[in-house]
Amino acid sequence: MKEAIRAALQLFLFLALPLFLSAGSSRAEVRLPKLFSDNMVLQSGVKAPVWGWAAPGEKITVRLGAHAAEATTGQDGRWRTALGPLEAGGPFELLIEGKNKLVINNVLCGEVWLCSGQSNMAMTVKGSRDAREEIAAADYPRIRYFQVKACKAAEPREEVAPIEDARQSRLNTWEITSPETVGNYTAAGFFFARLLQQKLDVPVGIINSSWGGTTAEAWTSGKALAADPELSLILKNWPDYNNDESWLKEQYAKFIEEGEKAKQAGQPAPLYFNQPSVLYNGMIAPLIPYAIRGATWYQGESNVFRAYQYRRLFPAMIRNWRSDWGGGDFPFIFVQLANFEAHQGNWPELREAQTMTLAVPHTGMAVAIDIGDGGDIHPKNKQEVGRRLALNALALVYQKDLLYSGPLYDSMKIESGQCRISFTHTGEGLATRDNAEAGGFTVAGEDRMFYPANARIEGKQVVVSSSAVSHPVAVRYAWTDNPEEANLCNMEGGSPALPASPFRTDDWPGMTADRK
Repeated sequence: MKEAIRAALQLFLFLALPLFLSAGSSRAEVRLPKLFSDNMVLQSGVKAPVWGWAAPGEKITVRLGAHAAEATTGQDGRWRTALGPLEAGGPFELLIEGKNKLVINNVLCGEVWLCSGQSNMAMTVKGSRDAREEIAAADYPRIRYFQVKACKAAEPREEVAPIEDARQSRLNTWEITSPETVGNYTAAGFFFARLLQQKLDVPVGIINSSWGGTTAEAWTSGKALAADPELSLILKNWPDYNNDESWLKEQYAKFIEEGEKAKQAGQPAPLYFNQPSVLYNGMIAPLIPYAIRGATWYQGESNVFRAYQYRRLFPAMIRNWRSDWGGGDFPFIFVQLANFEAHQGNWPELREAQTMTLAVPHTGMAVAIDIGDGGDIHPKNKQEVGRRLALNALALVYQKDLLYSGPLYDSMKIESGQCRISFTHTGEGLATRDNAEAGGFTVAGEDRMFYPANARIEGKQVVVSSSAVSHPVAVRYAWTDNPEEANLCNMEGGSPALPASPFRTDDWPGMTADRK
């Protein structure tokens, strides 16, 4: 019996030894993050980081066209170098050589943008307006797309989550845009990239890292939250936030049930998708320091019950990403919440928090209160969302001389019972998108009671008044969840152009002021 066991053990060792040796060898070979794959786009005009893993002390050489760089692996097995600045163009081969050699084919250099947020960024081209026609026409070989696999993580990951199912094979790899691939792209991100590619005539790469129903704190690092005395409360209070809406209560109840099952089975506790930092750790950290031109963001619906907190949280998240990327204040362009009949009354406060974020340098905002769907939180007109994001990028990032923003409130002057409102970004003047009288304005006196107001356009100003308020002190515009009557816009080329952002002239406490 002992001889039989000894013989079996010897056979096992004989068969397993080559596998052990192979495993040890593979760990020593040069390895790259999944972001480096065939069909990738590298950011032009900057030194583009290239990094990976190899045996400690191994010398690594990286080449792309006429550019070359070297690195030596540290004791932790990591190496990093940079190529460039790179010129837009291609295709190229990216060669990485150490003890082994890797070749990345069909590499382009151009403009790379990160697209992130919740479900309205995750919404696909095949789910958008005119999907069949858009997909059939999507022959854009110079637009490349990388979709990050959804992942929650307790600590920042070095690499995107591994693919464990053949049905997910399109994730974590760069795709060439065609009718066969584009249906699964982020719709807002694709239409943004399409206009950039057409106007700039350079390759464009978009990295989609989004997850429906998520909060901004899930996309913010724990370090950034803990460093702010007010935002650090999120780390303590986040379970309470899941009582805001019925669907969140159901999701959180399932999470608690899963946690109990894991505890009883002696397994690690699961992570909740809206737990602070878990998406930053799993879906943003692995992308750093890949060179990007900037980021687009479509999120906010899941933070409406804490809109005042968002005034601080959203800028903190932007600063967090910029700091961790280490490439300076890269452009950050976001979509303001579209019109939707939420029956909550707090959406205007979240839109206000988004508008206030324009005070952060190198930010831009696409207003969407005229292209939403009052009965659908996922409006299908992502073509116009993408266009307005691209207008911001073309003007603010690529210095194109064009109108990129609708009117923004600037100041108010009270004259004989009337309120004269001045704006920035007025273009050729103010107008209404439907050629009707200006709607969506309300006015209040010292009693803080708001009444519907008459509004007339005078050049680049609007004069607001109400017979119910003889001594007005405050004006609000589009201050409802679903401001369908709001129709103010600016003019370009003699036609209505971009919509005015909702605003208020007062600073009276709002519905979410005490929500921490």
